[in-house]
Amino acid sequence: MLFNSLEFAIFLPIVFILYFYFTSHNLRLQNFLIIVASYVFYGWWDYRFLSLIIFSTIIDYSIGILLSKELYVTKRKILLWASISINLGFLGIFKYYNFFIDSLYNLAPGLQSTLGFNTLEVILPVGISFYTFQTLSYTIDVYRGNLKPTKDLISFAAFVGFFPQLVAGPIERASNLLPQFYKPRKFTYAKAANGLRQILWGFFKKIVIADNCAHFANLFFSNNEDYGGSTLLLGAIFFTFQIYGDFSGYSDIAIGTSRLFGFNLMKNFAFPYFSRDIAEFWRRWHISLSTWFRDYLYIPLGGSKGGIHMKIRNTFIIFIVSGFWHGANWTFIVWGALNAIYFLPLLLTKRNRKNTDLVAEGKTLPNLKEIMAMGGTFILTVFAWIFFRAKSIEHAIDYFSGIFAPSIFNIPQFDGKTEALTLGIIIILFMIIEWFGRSREFAIEYIGDNLKRPLRFTFYFLIIMSILFLGNFSDNQFIYFQF
Repeated sequence: MLFNSLEFAIFLPIVFILYFYFTSHNLRLQNFLIIVASYVFYGWWDYRFLSLIIFSTIIDYSIGILLSKELYVTKRKILLWASISINLGFLGIFKYYNFFIDSLYNLAPGLQSTLGFNTLEVILPVGISFYTFQTLSYTIDVYRGNLKPTKDLISFAAFVGFFPQLVAGPIERASNLLPQFYKPRKFTYAKAANGLRQILWGFFKKIVIADNCAHFANLFFSNNEDYGGSTLLLGAIFFTFQIYGDFSGYSDIAIGTSRLFGFNLMKNFAFPYFSRDIAEFWRRWHISLSTWFRDYLYIPLGGSKGGIHMKIRNTFIIFIVSGFWHGANWTFIVWGALNAIYFLPLLLTKRNRKNTDLVAEGKTLPNLKEIMAMGGTFILTVFAWIFFRAKSIEHAIDYFSGIFAPSIFNIPQFDGKTEALTLGIIIILFMIIEWFGRSREFAIEYIGDNLKRPLRFTFYFLIIMSILFLGNFSDNQFIYFQF
């Protein structure tokens, strides 16, 4: 079920009413309702893949119990690796099997007749990368002794399947989300109102920003040979805002919806396009995934400790694996490697923790140095996103070649320039709002605190009208559903 669908518009209020008016007296019943609602939400797409979520839930719940009883280190390691192997095994079969087979046969075509392995006609289950990492973090934390295993299967199943963030995150840690299923949750107006504001802003990002940008990004990337350099550069910029509006919009809707039901999810985006270097960008972009790789891969590998060779190795591993997590395509691996190349000079010169504060904190506008730093980081990010969006390495190279042609100095020429100009103005206004709300959990949170009711509701009305009259309501799935 999509957030931006009529089905969800009907589904959400029904679940909300049942949740607070019919089950709020019984915590176990409330959690059970979340499981049912989550399975309906996920099964709306393809009910057959519910078996994977249920199986993963039972396996990791059982392993958590066994780890709490097992004292021998060797047996504990076997249990941990059983969880890792089963979870990553499913992920590997559905997401990466065909990639490895195709890559092997492309490298050595003669092996196809020798080995006889064929690609599989399988559909990638929506959200498998997200809930797999979420359950893995549970068993790893239990193994490490950082978390006590739960004996409440209902709460654990609700944690794994929690519908707002099930298919595209944030990737929650059990230490944060699971304990919230143990506590009674009552309706709170202030919390619900704040959740609705974040949902509204998420829909604006998705329907007005991302889906309108998608129209031009898809046009230019699909027909890049027909356009000049300046137009292709504009297409890359449109995709840059498309993916931000799409993914951060989903996170806003997920976090806001969770808040409606009394839950607090982690912040997943912290205004990444105001970053002053790539290290800061990755502290602000898809935070739940970046911190997951940091805690469960980068630090166990040695992190930034050790010699220069270890630092380079670990940096490339973390970024390439992150790229590969996004998709079974060499473009994602190159995208990850390119970000590692961006990041390495900062790490090796010990400037990767230079910009940990809020940009222009306490000031209305940034200074010239900050503007240049943000502009440079944004340009590097735009170029990296070309690999992310391209269908293949060859496509990405062709796109770059098209950009860096003499026509880059020409005025962009394409059908729909008026619509693109209007969209550009909307993006500028959007970024202004984001700038003034950059110190908050989400951009328009400060509206609810700083404006009087008439102005506040006027602002919300304008946002709703912009969604209705400027939004793109074609069937646009969220980009990260494919990951």
